[in-house]
This record gives sequence, structure tokens and C-alpha cells, in this order.
Amino acid sequence: MEINVLDLTRQLIARRSVTPDDAGCIDLLIAALEPLGFKCEKISLNGVDNLWARRGSAAPLVCFAGHTDVVPTGPLDQWQSDPFTPTVKDGVLYGRGASDMKSSLAAFIAAIAGFVAAHPNHPGSIAVLFTSDEEGPAVDGTVKVVEALARRGERPDYCIVGEPTSVNKLGDMIKNGRRGSLSANLVVKGVQGHVAYPHLARNPVHEVAAAIAEMAQVEWDRGNEYFPPTTWQISNFNAGTGANNVIPGTADIKFNFRFSTASTVESLQTRVIGILDRYGVPYDIEWRYDGRPYLTQTGDLVEAVARAIKQVTGIDTELSTTGGTSDGRFIADICPQVVELGPTNATIHKINECIRLDELEVLPKIYRQILANLLIKGA
Repeated sequence: MEINVLDLTRQLIARRSVTPDDAGCIDLLIAALEPLGFKCEKISLNGVDNLWARRGSAAPLVCFAGHTDVVPTGPLDQWQSDPFTPTVKDGVLYGRGASDMKSSLAAFIAAIAGFVAAHPNHPGSIAVLFTSDEEGPAVDGTVKVVEALARRGERPDYCIVGEPTSVNKLGDMIKNGRRGSLSANLVVKGVQGHVAYPHLARNPVHEVAAAIAEMAQVEWDRGNEYFPPTTWQISNFNAGTGANNVIPGTADIKFNFRFSTASTVESLQTRVIGILDRYGVPYDIEWRYDGRPYLTQTGDLVEAVARAIKQVTGIDTELSTTGGTSDGRFIADICPQVVELGPTNATIHKINECIRLDELEVLPKIYRQILANLLIKGA
């Protein structure tokens, strides 16, 4: 069974799967996987659709993971064509999800189909894990499938996540880890009053200013061989009534850490609280742990992926842990080796998101070669 990667990508783009709506993408992928001998389990929770599909029962188990959901389109009048009408122009395919990451999903399927045709009795097993809850809260998606697999003792040995990791050329960068994400909502307590009578009020902005200044300068850690130093950023700061003669009663501050394996959630929380307390800031704080950092050191999977890229494209890839979070953070709980590889990421989440057709043609060849490198001796 041959899969045309361009046709399948176009069919996926045409489904308006704005997170968490799968819009029929998983059913389309099941229809392609079942004839290849996959046992497909569709898991639906709270409006989220997930798919776990597996071919074979032997070890090692190689898993391809990704998401069918996409971010909202933004202003439609700024798109050169309808974002859910896949359009080819000058060798480029345009549409929401073209690079993040419906092209990767189609390339997975095309790669698997080609590999199975060439090796119908291949060693090991192949699986896919797809979700419609990656771009949103990510609470009913991959994490739930991972929990279900853990309960029954089903654990992949290797996982390739199709996130768009390439920068200038397909395959020039892969992610062998990601930073963790820790967020907080800090409410600084004050006393509202008239600006002409500050002695009768307490300005929460003034109360927290020195602490913020210090946190903006803190060296949380120095990173390590694989990760850059941990960063701290305020994303929202709200205080006041809008009037220029009222001292605000509270200040609401949202901030986020992107942290390396050189820090822990507990160490970051302890340092923040220590700074706030040292300045005598009156506050309440709520923490949200969005995901731990994960790291796959050089080994079987990193070497197989890097070698496949070299074999197909001639490029020596670069290992990186930069960027945002991905579902790799969940999969790493049950899979010892996780690597992310996908299209160039220059247009992800942007107006006129796109992928070059020559890139789309090469991507399944790389994924297929990864399978061969992991499962076929001497590939």
C-alpha cells in the first residue's frame, strides 16, 4: 500500500482541527493504518481524540508521536488563501498545520507504509501516538494515553516526535530534550486609596518592585552541556482601576520559568519565595507545573536519527534542547529515548503557514530510514 504524502497532508489540512477539535483527522489516519496491519485504539476524553495504534508485539517498539490539532488562524484577510483550503503555489504548500504538524503525520504514515512494504515481516514493532490536545491545555491528550500504557506495562523503546525542529534546511536540527516549564500567578496585596493620601494606602506595585528587579537579574543556574541557563520572565502584570488618582489594591503578576535539568521545581520555588519574603512582600502565590525537562543523551536513537538524516540529505544534524515544550515531556515518562524531528519551523503558528514540497517529499524518506536503522541490521 503506497501513501502519497502530499495528498494525505492536504486531506489533513482541509480538516479544521483547531485545538482541541480533531475534526476527523484521526479517523482518516486510522483508515490508512489499518490496512498496514495496525491495531488501532481511539481514546476520546472531554472533547479530545487520541490514537494509539500498534503493529507487532515484539521488541523493540518504535513509536511515532504527534498532534492533529492546530492553533487558531488569526485574521483570515491576511492569509493569501483560505487556511483550511490546502493551496500549492510556486512549490510551496500553504495551510494551517502545513508545518506544525500535519505534514509530519502524513510523512509518518507514508514512511511506515513504505517500510512495511519492503519489510512485511520486520523485527520489533511500530506504533503511533496521536492527539488533538497538544496546542491547548494538554490535559486529556498524550498524557492520558501515556498513563494508560503505563498501567498495562506497554512502553516504547524509542519515540520520534514530529515537531517542526529544522531551522534552515530539513534535518539541520533535532531536539534531544526540552526545558521544563513552571508558571505562577502572584497576587501582591495592598490597600487601595487616593494618590494624594499615600499614607492611608499601600501600593502593591511599590511593594513588589524591588523583588521583581532582583528576580530579573538572578542567575537561576548556568545550564549544562545540553541545556542553556534557566530563564524567568513576567508574561502579565496587571494593577489599578484605570484612573490616575487611585492607588491599586492588588497587583496580579503571571510569570514563567523555562528551566533546565540544572534546576528543580522545588529549588526554583524556594528561591522565589525567599526573595519575596526577604523584601516583606504581602502575597499569595499559585504554582502550575506545566512539564518537567527531559533529555535523551547520545545513544541508539540519537545516532539512528542523525545517521538517517545524513544518509538521506547529506546533512550533519545539530542536537538542541531550545524552544518551547512538547508532548515529548509526557512520553519520556515511559520511553527512555525520545527525539524530535520535523519540518522547518519558520512559519509555524504564523499567517500563511507553509512547507516546501521538496521538503515534504524528503521527510518520509528520513522517517523510513530511521525505522530501518533501528529495526533492520546493516541498514
